[in-house]
Amino acid sequence: MSFATFSNIATAIFCLAVLVQSIRMMRSLKAVKEGALTEVVTALDKSTAEARAVLGELKMALLQCAGSARVLDNSRAIADELGLMIDIANASAERLVAASSAGRIAADGGAGDGRLREEAA
Repeated sequence: MSFATFSNIATAIFCLAVLVQSIRMMRSLKAVKEGALTEVVTALDKSTAEARAVLGELKMALLQCAGSARVLDNSRAIADELGLMIDIANASAERLVAASSAGRIAADGGAGDGRLREEAA
């Protein structure tokens, strides 16, 4: 078998392979043309609409979270103010207790001195 005959047979085999692949590709293109492409486009359109709806819901949720964040910031400020008021009230109560104790000691001390004077006399 000569080189020319061998190359002609190889070329014929490659041409047959190209014809088989061309037939397969034509069948696939017909399938896409007949309906698969429209189904894909319909599915993409549907998923896009669903994604838009979800994004709208997420936007509403984020707006609600922003409102909640503002309320939370306000409540933290109020809690800080209440803490300061409690500290002031505690300090006032401690001063009242100290003044009351000093008053009792002074009253008891004065009465005790009077009794001692009476007993000594």
